[in-house]
Amino acid sequence: MNSTIQTMLGHRSIRKFTAQPIDKEQLDTILQAGLAASSSSMLQVVSVIRVTDKEKRQQLAKYAGNQAYVDSAAEFLVFCIDYQRHATINPQVQADFTELTLIGAVDSGIMAQNCLLAAESMGLGGVYIGGLRNNAQHVDELLGLPQNTAVLFGMCLGHPDQDPEVKPRLPAHVVVHENQYQQLDLDDIKRYDQTMHDYYSNRSSNQKQSTWSQEVTTKLAGESRPHILPYLNSKGLLKR
Repeated sequence: MNSTIQTMLGHRSIRKFTAQPIDKEQLDTILQAGLAASSSSMLQVVSVIRVTDKEKRQQLAKYAGNQAYVDSAAEFLVFCIDYQRHATINPQVQADFTELTLIGAVDSGIMAQNCLLAAESMGLGGVYIGGLRNNAQHVDELLGLPQNTAVLFGMCLGHPDQDPEVKPRLPAHVVVHENQYQQLDLDDIKRYDQTMHDYYSNRSSNQKQSTWSQEVTTKLAGESRPHILPYLNSKGLLKR
């Protein structure tokens, strides 16, 4: 097993950071790794906003659901779908197709994961902040995003001040299908629920008595940010 795979398999979300800054050379390398990511049709429809203003960081932490590490991390990056570049080059660009929003979301995820893996390979840590979408319009206004551009998620980066356990994932045979979709074996889920119950009960912080099924049922049983569609529509995205 090489060091790249070891880094990938050892991923943990880091939510507590030391006060040590990230070197400029390290940050430049992280961002270059992100820029090297795959891009659908080479459209390059992602913009990253590095937020260094202290007051904006504090406001973003609040918008994200009072996640203090948004403020305390050495670096905070916001990943956005961006078709404004293309519309500026040629006003005939039609960015409102659903397919183009999907491309923007996929490319943003690929780019961000490259950044995070690069950071982790240097001994740094990070965590994705989807909570920015709790108040997407406010985040949008705070960062001055133009039309055809929309916020997707943030990323905290810094030197870890915690050493959490690796969270168990679903077994590969549950996720990976061959030739056609395979029906779920609930016995596999029962075994995984027990694994996750043991993990939640015994981890070093935020212990709880719960299973994966219980967690995802709670998450998916109610509304999930219903304001996102009108927000994207207002930015000229996801209209047809």
